Amino acid sequence: MAATLYTDILEQAEASGLIVMGALHPGRVAAKALQGGTLILLGAGKGFWPAFSAASESRDGQRDPVDRWSRRVAGTLAKRFDAQAHFPFGGPPYAPFIDWAQKSGRAFTSPTGMLVHDTVGLMISYRGALHLATEIAFPAVTGQSPCQTCAGQPCTTACPVGALGAAQSYDLAACHDYLDSAAGADCMARGCAARRACPLSAGAGRSDAQSALHMRSFHRH
Repeated sequence: MAATLYTDILEQAEASGLIVMGALHPGRVAAKALQGGTLILLGAGKGFWPAFSAASESRDGQRDPVDRWSRRVAGTLAKRFDAQAHFPFGGPPYAPFIDWAQKSGRAFTSPTGMLVHDTVGLMISYRGALHLATEIAFPAVTGQSPCQTCAGQPCTTACPVGALGAAQSYDLAACHDYLDSAAGADCMARGCAARRACPLSAGAGRSDAQSALHMRSFHRH
């Protein structure tokens, strides 16, 4: 029954435009801010952009369309599975999604300092999480970072202005200055060059239109 419940959540999430990006038993891994039960991490995959583009939030002209869509869709899933919904936005305070992601054994710190996921690479985008009161079974994972076997680690040298790399912390000012320039149009239109360089990023199925939306949101903040 428990395994069936996990499968049901996975299928319903995908039908809604989300993917399951990890799962954990908070009580067993000392996850921050949670006790017991099961946490299912939800994120953007190949189905996200078609689902979001067809939704009213993408067309109503109001602020934060992706966050509002995520709250509605993940909230609906939470009600369906009698779970509590959590989101990586709406703070402060903010839910500790980085801690949860790393303790799921499917997300890791990349050489650039950004999180990397075992199937979507650096195009990692958590949109919510479902916290179930009971422990349910879910597939085991290796818990090994894909960066350990990545030849050349191209993410470390792909940034045109060296704002991201293996030898220094993220240079936010250099990144924003570049995005403000004519040369930065490619990153604004197609997404961060370092994120795109990750061989696993193609697994996210992210379109240029989706990347452009995320870049505009990032650049405003």
